[in-house]
Amino acid sequence: MEVEVGEDVAEPDFDSLSGIITDGFIGAIGGLVGTAVMTAVLLVGTTLGAFDLNSFSVLARLTGADVLLPSNPAAVGYVIFLGGGMITWPLLFVSIGSYLPGETYATRGIPYGFVLWTGFVLAFYDGYTGVLLALYLLLTLLAHFAYGFALGSVFDYLSKRPTTLV
Repeated sequence: MEVEVGEDVAEPDFDSLSGIITDGFIGAIGGLVGTAVMTAVLLVGTTLGAFDLNSFSVLARLTGADVLLPSNPAAVGYVIFLGGGMITWPLLFVSIGSYLPGETYATRGIPYGFVLWTGFVLAFYDGYTGVLLALYLLLTLLAHFAYGFALGSVFDYLSKRPTTLV
């Protein structure tokens, strides 16, 4: 038994609420995948002493959310970081992605990650010097390249899915 695969490609559905919600869900999935990959690289940096996970507690303090879990503000800050990676940055990416260099969203995600890195590298800097500073710069840059690539890869994959799986 042979199954035919059509050439139908899913198109964004801006005319219905369900289409908008579906597109938002796709963005959140891409952001979750990208943030997971980025977190893995940052954990390598933590192991090497070039990144401190307690840096996330700054996000909790800035928003006042550290009162939710005073014993571990870094965890609260990471949840805020995850929210930004799943909602804010994917929305911006899908808005400007077609203007970025590259043939696919995956390759467009790399310069997008670089742009995000310029803010991250300053906001999460914790006084590193010497080799640790070089490792901090390198690993956070790689983490942001990985975030952008993974985010774009999910967009590419889900945009090429058939409109129906049945």
